[in-house]
Amino acid sequence: MRTYVIDLQEIDRTKAKVAGGKGANLGELTRIEGIRVPAGFCVTTEAFQRIMGEAPSIGGLLDRLSLLQVEDRDQIRELSGELRRIIEGTAIPEDLQQALIQVLSRLDADDAYAVRSSATAEDLPGASFAGQQDTYLNVIGKPAILQHVRRCWASLFTERAVTYRIQHGFDHRKVHMAVVVQKMVFPQASGILFTADPITSNRKVSSIEAGFGLGEALVSGLASADRYKVRNGQVIDKAIAKKRLATRALEEGGTEERAIEPEQQDGQVLTDAQVLRLERLGRQIERHFGRPQDIEWCLADDELHIVQSRPITTLYPVPEAGDRGNHVYLSVGHQQMMTDPMKPLGLSVRQLTSGGSMHAAGGRLFADATKQLASPTGRHTLLNVLGSSDPLTTSALLTIIERGDFLEPLPGDPTASPPGEGKQGTAPSRLDAQVEDDPAIVADLVERSEAAVEELRRDIRTRTGTALLDFILEDIQRLKKSLFDPRNIGAIMTAMNTHSWINEKMMAWLGEKNAADTLSQSVSNNITSEMGLDLLKVADAIRPYPDVVAHLQNVKHDGFLDELVELDGGQEARDAIRAYLDRYGVRCAGEIDITRARWSEKPTTLVPLILSNVKNFEPGAGERKFEQGRQEALQHARALLDRVRQLPDGEQKASEAKRMIDRLRNFIGYREYPKYGIVSRYFVYKQALLQEAERLVQAGVIDDAEDIYYLTFDELREVVRTQQLDRQLVSQRKAEHELNKKLTPPRVITSDGEIVTGAYKRADLPAGAIVGLAVSRGVVEGRARVLSDMADAALEAGDILVTAFTDPSWTPLFVSIKGLVTEVGGLMTHGAVIAREYGLPAVVGVDNATRLIRDGQRIRVNGTDGYIELLP
Repeated sequence: MRTYVIDLQEIDRTKAKVAGGKGANLGELTRIEGIRVPAGFCVTTEAFQRIMGEAPSIGGLLDRLSLLQVEDRDQIRELSGELRRIIEGTAIPEDLQQALIQVLSRLDADDAYAVRSSATAEDLPGASFAGQQDTYLNVIGKPAILQHVRRCWASLFTERAVTYRIQHGFDHRKVHMAVVVQKMVFPQASGILFTADPITSNRKVSSIEAGFGLGEALVSGLASADRYKVRNGQVIDKAIAKKRLATRALEEGGTEERAIEPEQQDGQVLTDAQVLRLERLGRQIERHFGRPQDIEWCLADDELHIVQSRPITTLYPVPEAGDRGNHVYLSVGHQQMMTDPMKPLGLSVRQLTSGGSMHAAGGRLFADATKQLASPTGRHTLLNVLGSSDPLTTSALLTIIERGDFLEPLPGDPTASPPGEGKQGTAPSRLDAQVEDDPAIVADLVERSEAAVEELRRDIRTRTGTALLDFILEDIQRLKKSLFDPRNIGAIMTAMNTHSWINEKMMAWLGEKNAADTLSQSVSNNITSEMGLDLLKVADAIRPYPDVVAHLQNVKHDGFLDELVELDGGQEARDAIRAYLDRYGVRCAGEIDITRARWSEKPTTLVPLILSNVKNFEPGAGERKFEQGRQEALQHARALLDRVRQLPDGEQKASEAKRMIDRLRNFIGYREYPKYGIVSRYFVYKQALLQEAERLVQAGVIDDAEDIYYLTFDELREVVRTQQLDRQLVSQRKAEHELNKKLTPPRVITSDGEIVTGAYKRADLPAGAIVGLAVSRGVVEGRARVLSDMADAALEAGDILVTAFTDPSWTPLFVSIKGLVTEVGGLMTHGAVIAREYGLPAVVGVDNATRLIRDGQRIRVNGTDGYIELLP
């Protein structure tokens, strides 16, 4: 038997399918002791489905609506309008009317009511749908209430609601509408309470907005609101607005905007005592729901009434250290140039590989920097390392330090160095490790790494079951030992410190900015820049064969390599691509996540890049580019040394500079190799784990081999051991991953959930310039190509690439562009290193670059001084 009407007190949060999100939350609120919720009932989704069934034409309109995209505004407007007209014009069946009238009579049908939409896709943890459907206040009389129930049903198809569902991937047919009908409260004041600060995300700060009268004037933006902030039971901030308008109820029904008396306009809406009482209620509600809440409230006769509570969907999750202490977390993704979310297996393997304390939140990893910041030595070292490479993170950390009330200081450290002392301005530590100027060191490190990967490939073949996972854990320890080997650390730090030394000395001696950039072009042993140049050689092998080029232009699947041998030149093309994949096929976008599809698994990813190289370059371009960069570097070195010799003590300075330039060119290329070694091992692990996953599929333990991506490494081992899987956990993790894709990770977040942002402190910029970090010198103008995915690249020679981040997989694009702008990055992150290697002017760390710069817009990139100008 269908249930068309349910009393709010019979509803809880599990009833969202019948009461909608708003109705389920309101019903749950009635169960919290001390929380006043206006009496009322819910017209269920079964009533809505009954009405939808009364109009057969709706099905065809929904079919047409499901084919539309957000850009199809005119068609959305037309179809949504037609759906609303049909629903509002459909008579409510007699039995349904009687059910509504019976409940109204029990409550008092002559009272005034609020009639509010409550969709099943509303007030959800991942999408609030706030304001997408309609609410009607002060509705009086049975006919009016029935009419407004129909309007609420129809509001499921407002243009804004339809567009919102399309944006968030909700199926129009699977979203249903309930309607909440509650007795009106006629308040002196009303507003919104956020139990976490919506600006900073601080979970310990509540934010309250309050205005006179009903809340509609605030929601619609017609009236200003007082704003109060509360922390630890104290009002820590208040901003009292000038309030000219308030929404008031009319005696005959409905509402109107009325002017507030002049003497009341500048008054405080709530007393401090009322603010604190409201905040306590908010914390009580938050504890009940288990997460921060966005709460609608009203004040009548000094009693607070709660008329809605929904989860705040915009907060970034807080990394958890497992204690109650204060912590400061730094985004690992911003340092790794990969801020996309990772799946659980990828996160856990990365955590196992890391040498420090890493915590997962929102599908990303964060390093706990608390101990370093609390120690004078650690703080000095960290800020110096980050200072030039990531000014935005440094600025955010300084903000926390300067407050003086968040970090517990450790006892004074006698080894602390004052600023400016220690090598290259850093405190003595393992980060200062350097090696002798022997070019053979890098070759030996590379040889050892490649031998270790070959040994891994050989030894892993015989492992299965839990023995396989144990073997991988053992190999991860071997990998960590090699990564933290003093010679490996020394080679990397030698390059970084030498780069800094050259820039500092050439600026001090000659007034030349970023001199090391040109000197870093076309160095040896840079596996990532070689990857881009070698793809040019693949294009050289394919270019002479028109049939192969034509075939590649229509490739749709990853088995295309075997099809090539039927074509003239196909064998040569296949051999060239396979040789490339043998060397670089372990790479892919977001490669630090073991679950990502590698180029070897998805070679179609490379096809657009190969075709672009065939079109835009002449044969031999790779060799010419490398030699051109090498000659520019050598000529620049000679010119610098000639100028240095003219200085006082010039010969001594030139000798020292020559030694440092040679050291830079010996070691700077190796900066990219350790990550290649990591992902090479990751791919071996992944292939073995997928083979184990196939055995689990055959045994009926899992449905799909890639389901293991949604388990942590330890969870996977337990599934392999027990041959049992909680399938609901996998489904839950898949849903969480989709939600994580919508989150923007912060550079710095505290254990309070506060997102602390940094700023560039620059006053020397042209008007309207967009500021960032200069990482590869030079000035270039061109067409901006704003990309979110490498697969979408349709670059022309001379384009400037603008994107959120570039990890090594983007390198093949660098041979086609003449400038780079990224939202994420630092002086020694991938994009910066390769930009210098290729001689591309580059600015990184540009907040919101992909939104501030339009695709196709002409821009000027100043990689010497670190800014971008938008050109007419």
